[in-house]
Amino acid sequence: MMPYENELQVALEAVHRAGEAIMADYAHFEVVPDAPASITTATDRRSQEIILQCLQKAFPADGLCAEETTETLAQAVRTGPRLWIVDPIDGTRGFARKLGEFSVMVALWDPDGIAVGVVSEPAHGRLTYAVRGNGCWRQDASETMAQPCRVTHVADLAAATLTQSHSRKPNAPSRQLQALHPMRILETYSAGIKLALVARGEADLYLNTYDSCHDWDICAGQILVEEAGGRVTNLLGQKPQYGLSGAVQHHGLLASNGILHEAALASLRNQ
Repeated sequence: MMPYENELQVALEAVHRAGEAIMADYAHFEVVPDAPASITTATDRRSQEIILQCLQKAFPADGLCAEETTETLAQAVRTGPRLWIVDPIDGTRGFARKLGEFSVMVALWDPDGIAVGVVSEPAHGRLTYAVRGNGCWRQDASETMAQPCRVTHVADLAAATLTQSHSRKPNAPSRQLQALHPMRILETYSAGIKLALVARGEADLYLNTYDSCHDWDICAGQILVEEAGGRVTNLLGQKPQYGLSGAVQHHGLLASNGILHEAALASLRNQ
């Protein structure tokens, strides 16, 4: 049996159940066209309870770290040598605006790093997952068998496809974006989707310039990129650290195919 096989299967089942619940709500959800970044919904909390209860039933000794304030999280151990890190709906604005741009993210972290990561995109029928040392895989709704994912081999920033959050000023690129000057830009609300795009070889770079984000925003997606052959750091070139108080990550995020990483960091330092 592959290491962490049981953990992977439980995580996959948890995101599947959560995805079904999310899409049931999504079918009759009333659009919030001006949804702010801070929006949360009853569906976020419902999804989180489904996921956490699945994980807790299978692994009662493990700690839980998640975005929403829910009953199961309130009663759970929050730290420990094994920690499940969960974002029940990553990109809630994409959910609230009914654009399909949201994902469900579940990861397991242990003292050796991220062991398991699952990113599901329920509205698009896309599933990407990874286990440490066993590669990154996708199994979309149209696929009967899981397929391996690999990052691209693009070696020139000027030829790169970059994914980022929706710009507040589409006609005024940020100075960071101007420094990288990619050939193509893909925008979506969900960090999970953006990290999966890099892992799947559908984008070469993911740029996040926010001063801070949370563990659940990036943990599951990070292992996808790394197991697909890419690299993930903050904009200072430091690897994310998990299991710390507050579950906060600082200094933005850069995910890449690995080949472009140092050139991208240098361009960002010099902008």
